[in-house]
Amino acid sequence: MNLFKNKVILVTGGTGSFGKEFSKIVLDEFKPAKLIIYSRDEYKQFEMKQQFSGYDNIRFFIGDVRDKDRLALALQGVDFVVHAAALKQVSAMEYNPAEAIKTNILGAMNLIEAAMKNKISKVVALSTDKACNPINLYGATKLCADKLFVAANSYSGEGGTKFSVVRYGNVIGSRGSVIPFFLSKKREGVFPLTDIRMTRFWITLDQAVEFVIKSFARMHGGEIFVPKIPSMKIIDLAKAIAPECKIKIIGIRPGEKLHEVMISEDDSRNTKELADCFVIQPVFNWWNKNNHTQGKAVPQNFRYSSDTNRIWLDAGKLKKLLKNDEKNLLRKTDDRR
Repeated sequence: MNLFKNKVILVTGGTGSFGKEFSKIVLDEFKPAKLIIYSRDEYKQFEMKQQFSGYDNIRFFIGDVRDKDRLALALQGVDFVVHAAALKQVSAMEYNPAEAIKTNILGAMNLIEAAMKNKISKVVALSTDKACNPINLYGATKLCADKLFVAANSYSGEGGTKFSVVRYGNVIGSRGSVIPFFLSKKREGVFPLTDIRMTRFWITLDQAVEFVIKSFARMHGGEIFVPKIPSMKIIDLAKAIAPECKIKIIGIRPGEKLHEVMISEDDSRNTKELADCFVIQPVFNWWNKNNHTQGKAVPQNFRYSSDTNRIWLDAGKLKKLLKNDEKNLLRKTDDRR
């Protein structure tokens, strides 16, 4: 609990769903000296300022991760960084590939250089299941960013900045996710579904935040942390939200997978299993093989995929997660319009 106490934390892309939840939990439970929200949208910052008006240790810094000089300025005096800034809409990135590269790849490079320049203690970058064996540009850019953050540990120099990555699946209720979309479609009585076989990994916002915080505490620098989270069929998700609605099959969209993978067979050679997660270890010679000794090597050709997962989310469990948050989820859907 003393991890962030009296420390300065900066969150890139901090006005997003994760950034807001992370900020609330950290400000309430960890008492940092300062928490800085770094993002490019001044209106979203204005809205977040209103929501967090009761806190006197939160600051807002307008800037883009594409701007290395602005990042370097914002990172002065910072101890920890959560890198959540990204362009992540799959279809939009297929149509605008150069923009995804500028933010997701060049932005990661800028953050790494600025963090080392300012001798930041630890950086945790948020990734996605789409970065494993990617078939869309969003996933490819996030895989590239993952590689950049892992490799950065080999040249962090005297400052000793440590970089690690957290990779997880779909976040229940995050802005732009399928659940708020389905809740809006519930009013129309028809759910458009891509494929009845499709499965996805699911994690709640508070679970994602708690996992990131825990990753800060146990990182050595260079790991990709993958939480053990449940899978669910998209059709079961639709039925759980509104069993009375009709299903319309529309086919898989460009860049979509039938199932998502977070650890491939090739990754498994360097993966350890802990009680609550998997750790993909770097293959560089600077990595200490005695790190995470409490973990055990996963079986040969292990694959962590949403269709062969050992943990599943059923309709009852999902309804419990949604029951207390449906109004909030609908509000997010309305805000998106």
